[in-house]
This record gives sequence, C-alpha cells and structure tokens, in this order.
Amino acid sequence: MNSKIRSSSIHRLSASGFSLVEMAIVLIVFALLAGGMMISLGTQQDIQRTNEVRRQLADIREALLGYTIANGRLPPPADPTKANTDPTAGLLDEGRTSGVIPWRTLGLPETDPWGQRFTYRVRLEFSDAIPLNTTPPCVLSPAPTQSSFALCSSGNIIVSDGAVNIATGVPAIVVSHGKNGLGGYRTDGTQLPGSAGDELENANGDFNFVSRTHSSTYDDEVTWIPLFNLMS
Repeated sequence: MNSKIRSSSIHRLSASGFSLVEMAIVLIVFALLAGGMMISLGTQQDIQRTNEVRRQLADIREALLGYTIANGRLPPPADPTKANTDPTAGLLDEGRTSGVIPWRTLGLPETDPWGQRFTYRVRLEFSDAIPLNTTPPCVLSPAPTQSSFALCSSGNIIVSDGAVNIATGVPAIVVSHGKNGLGGYRTDGTQLPGSAGDELENANGDFNFVSRTHSSTYDDEVTWIPLFNLMS
C-alpha cells in the first residue's frame, strides 16, 4: 500500500516537474520571439525614418530651387547656434555661407526625423544680393540684373564617396546627420559633438563633403544642387 502511494506521489511530482520544464521552454521561446519582434520593429522604424529624411531632403532641394527662381539667388544659411525660442532663428543670415537650412524663411520643418537641423552650405557667389552680382573669377560687364550669379559662375563645394570625388563645382549642399546625429545642430542651438572620419567632413564647416553608403561609422544623408539645375 505504502509503495503504491509513493509511486503515485512520484508520478504526480514527475508530471508536475515536466509541466514546469514545458513552461520554462515556452517562456524561453516566447522571450526569443519577443526579442526578435523588437529588433524587427526597431529596424522598421529606422527604415521609415531614413525614407522620411530622404523625402525631406527632396523637399528642401525643391524649396531651394523655388526660392532661387523667385529671388534670383539661393538663400543664405541660417545661424545654427540660435535656439528655436529666438524669433530670428531659422531666418536667412545675409553673408553667411555655412550654417543650417533657413527653415522659417523657406517654410520647412526645422529638423530631420532624429531631431537635428539640416546642415547647409552655399557658395557666396550664388547667395549674395543681386546688386552685389558675381564674385571673381566670374565678373561680367554689364553684370546680371536678374540674378546674383551668371552662366560663368561655378560652385566651390566638392563631394566625394570618401575616396573619389563624385561631384565638383557644387553651388550648395544639404546634410542630415542621421540617426546618431553627430555633428548636427539641435533645436537649442548646440552642436552634437563626437563626429569623426567622413561624418566629421560633413560637420566641420569647410567645402568638402562625403556622400556614401551607410556603415557602422557613417549614417549621414546628403543632397546637393548641381550647377546645371541653377543654370537651366
């Protein structure tokens, strides 16, 4: 009798133990699936934001060309160091060649999907006031009366893929500093530090820029205004 009771108890414990093992396996599988779903959702969000910033850059390019048609010049950049609480933030800053897109002047969103302003550089010859006309070496007589640049004008911005130049003589360029935001200006007017390599090239304020495929050290998105677009 006692042996039967003991056998029954062992059977129940074994059955109970097996159920706990099953539950543990189910929980592990569920955790793995949940983790996979989270990674997938995060990846999908990154793709959506990348697509959105590319749409924004296309809109910015069209806005720059539209401004040029209406005003005979490209807009100068806005001061990147002004917080958006300043009523003059986002307005073009005459004589400036490097800064951020003048979003208020152009009626555009202030930031990319990651909360950084768009870096914008333009050659002065293409953004100065029409009465100032062109700058050397393109000096015409008589000077143009409908634009600040002429058919002989040339940009001074160089775009490479990190090794080889892919565009030269570019009048204007726009950069989103991507998911990591390094080198970009935030809405409070401060620049996010830490850019290096090709990303630093897009944030150091000179006329050399890099546009290439994304990697672990590069996630910028870049567009520019080709010279023939302005001339046409």
